[in-house]
Amino acid sequence: MRILQVTNKVPYPTKDGGAIACMNLTKGFSLLGHDVTVLSMNTVKHHITLDEIPESIKNLAEFRLVDVPARISAIKAVVNLLFSQQPYNASRFIADNFSTELIRLLTEKEFDIIQLEGLYVCPYISLIREFSKALIVYRAHNIEHEIWARSAEISQGLKKFYLRNLAIRIRKFETRLLNNYDVLVPITQRDESILYGMGNRKPSMVSQTGIDSSVLFPNARNLEYPSLFHIGSMEWGPNQEGLLWFVQNCWPAIHQKYPDLKFYVAGRNAPAWMAKKFDQPNVQFLGEIADAYEFMNSKAIMVVPLFSGSGMRVKIIEGMALGKSIVSTPIGVEGIEVEKNRHILIAETVEQFVDAVSELVDNKELFENIGRNAIGFIHEKFDNLAAASKLIDFYKQYIK
Repeated sequence: MRILQVTNKVPYPTKDGGAIACMNLTKGFSLLGHDVTVLSMNTVKHHITLDEIPESIKNLAEFRLVDVPARISAIKAVVNLLFSQQPYNASRFIADNFSTELIRLLTEKEFDIIQLEGLYVCPYISLIREFSKALIVYRAHNIEHEIWARSAEISQGLKKFYLRNLAIRIRKFETRLLNNYDVLVPITQRDESILYGMGNRKPSMVSQTGIDSSVLFPNARNLEYPSLFHIGSMEWGPNQEGLLWFVQNCWPAIHQKYPDLKFYVAGRNAPAWMAKKFDQPNVQFLGEIADAYEFMNSKAIMVVPLFSGSGMRVKIIEGMALGKSIVSTPIGVEGIEVEKNRHILIAETVEQFVDAVSELVDNKELFENIGRNAIGFIHEKFDNLAAASKLIDFYKQYIK
């Protein structure tokens, strides 16, 4: 089949959950023999040239990149707040030149499936219908308004007011776009239930982000045990909030209990103010690292202290695939049907995080068992080719 994936950022390099979710399906579709095209907004924040994409990736699909700045501007955000009902997040991705390139592509090529990766490319549905008879898929990476509502809950002052307002606007925006597509593909069962509750009436199928086991394989040869680590985008609000909470509230007690234990923090685009917060005993901030999987394989206990966000945390899936023992929150494991204390440890309070980390530091057998169980769980539930194949079978039911 001829498949077009439309994204609001280039899904390469695969250094965040959204990019991984897009690219893994690109790879899955391609390896199954389908003709894949990827049309991406090339934003200032994630700008890349075609020459920077390796040939091995370009062999999977035809990539077309359109420069859409999508800059975040405090002044524009205030103007939007005062004079528009549309959420600022969405308005940044509405661009005439992207519409022009989309029309050009749809007149050049016919597609059987057009898969919209995330909420912010859904405003182009009406344009797609004018120029294509393809099956239009909304692949919901998360419940977007929920991210901002949860961030508002743990914020204060003007920031709390702004985020609450933004969450309300995004919810209305999400609701207006419901049922404009032909089929819905949420990434988690929980997200599917929420979208049906909001009014979805279209056929749906949950399709979780798959894992490529040819790339993600455990290697404990250089494992530093015990050690703690966190890896994730440092520009994403929920990561910032959770990690700062952990460093400020949990790490002092852990360090006092285990004075030789090191906590490694890795991730790109950390603001200067945030990097300063990691200036604590035995906390090593590494910034962006060359090989995320090599780094993860070399460290022992992964902490993912998330208190906001939505959808599925791909880094947790990757960590489990690499056999990591992980301590995360209930929000962190949403959409991943893990068994507590078998595949992962769950904590919410400072005391619970300290106790969970202590268990894994003091009991290497528990640490190893959790890791082994995690690997088995991922191989059973998250095979990338199997996920792509099931999705194609689902689409075939609705192609006219």
